[in-house]
Amino acid sequence: MEFKGAMGGIYRLTEWITRLAATNLLWAICSSPFLFFLIMKLLVMQQNLANESLQMNWAIAIVAPLTLFPATSALFTVVRKWNMGDTDVPIFRTFFVGYKENYKQSLIGGIFYTLLFAIMYLDYTVYMTQFRNMQLVGIIMLVLLLLLFVSLFNFFSMVVHYHMSIGLIIKNAVLLTLIRPFRVFSTLLGSGLLFYIGFRYPVLFVFFIISIIAWFAFFNFYATFMKMQEQMEKMQQKKEEEEAAQNDDGVDKIGDLETSDVKNDNLQK
Repeated sequence: MEFKGAMGGIYRLTEWITRLAATNLLWAICSSPFLFFLIMKLLVMQQNLANESLQMNWAIAIVAPLTLFPATSALFTVVRKWNMGDTDVPIFRTFFVGYKENYKQSLIGGIFYTLLFAIMYLDYTVYMTQFRNMQLVGIIMLVLLLLLFVSLFNFFSMVVHYHMSIGLIIKNAVLLTLIRPFRVFSTLLGSGLLFYIGFRYPVLFVFFIISIIAWFAFFNFYATFMKMQEQMEKMQQKKEEEEAAQNDDGVDKIGDLETSDVKNDNLQK
């Protein structure tokens, strides 16, 4: 039964609330070890416990590739379907199919990104706290950290959208981040705004924030993908037209030569 008017709008709104909440809860459950250590990290930071904070860093780095990255890939599997028009996709089944299919690539990518984040964050901290005269380098490292964070969105989008090796996925995720600065800025700004709302109302992290961020990130990625595909098709079409024009010129020249030969034969006769 399809509702119309105000009732139809309310019905569609509740449908989307249910979809976002269900997907977000599945992500939170599958990421629960990472989220547990992250919360513990925030608590020990508030109490200025340096040793415990360092231990939490190790725990987060270990569990992130095992839990957070596969769960986020599964989340992106669902939002990809939504962005491509399949809004009635079965959420539970699609989530865990994506979790299983993309687990290996997510794990490898998670190890790579976790190591890179750890190294760059350590460099940032050292330059900003211990080398006061080199804080500019620390600021550059912070900018690179933000770019790396945004490239994560492209990484997850490519994992669920393409069938390619993990090396190519990581390489193209970083390159796409660098060559599309407007999309980088909009994704970063949108994610920052949603994180701000989530910190103001933490319960939203459980039900909506992460799934909305994933939807927005894949929306940006897919728009970029479609635009680049359109540009490639135009370039291919232009190339084919130029080749056809060159072939036509070659045929015309051959025809002119044949006509000239016929005239010469007639003159000789």
